[in-house]
Amino acid sequence: MAVPVLAALHATRPAPYGDRFATHAYYAREGRQPLAVRPARGEAVTLWDDGLVTAHDGTSVRRHRALPAADDWLPAQGGTGVLCLLGRGILAVVTPPRIAAYRLADGDLRWVVPAHEGCVFPPGRAVRHAGALIVAQPCPAAAWTSQLIAVDDLGRITPHRTPLGNDVPGRRPEHPNTEKVLARPR
Repeated sequence: MAVPVLAALHATRPAPYGDRFATHAYYAREGRQPLAVRPARGEAVTLWDDGLVTAHDGTSVRRHRALPAADDWLPAQGGTGVLCLLGRGILAVVTPPRIAAYRLADGDLRWVVPAHEGCVFPPGRAVRHAGALIVAQPCPAAAWTSQLIAVDDLGRITPHRTPLGNDVPGRRPEHPNTEKVLARPR
């Protein structure tokens, strides 16, 4: 007797954040407007006017992420340039104080690049080029070369960086010993 009652209560509980699906593929949040939507690997990632980023597959919301302190800059930004898809299933979220990257498969935070002190990242000034996302970082009294950074699915592009391993846990690399794929050492 308790199981049907609990099931009915569970089905009538309010959705977190006001989530609801109006039709099979139309997702809405009560009292909120979407600013940007990006299709990604069988789901859609939506940036909302309150700074919430959601991932949904057309029938259910898979996860929510909140942009910190988005209420003062996001309405003026209008969502332009905030969500950027990177290679290998990584979503970059560009905000003035930082760039954060999440794995699309499970929403796991992969890396964060903070802006230099006294500088900001203007999300609308990010450009994709050759697999990298190049982001402006205007800083007063700094050389122009320090005012651009490049990131990809592994994080900030720098010489001699070490890959972070952004694959979903449990998957084995195609070639576990990549330095010996083509020929045996002599």
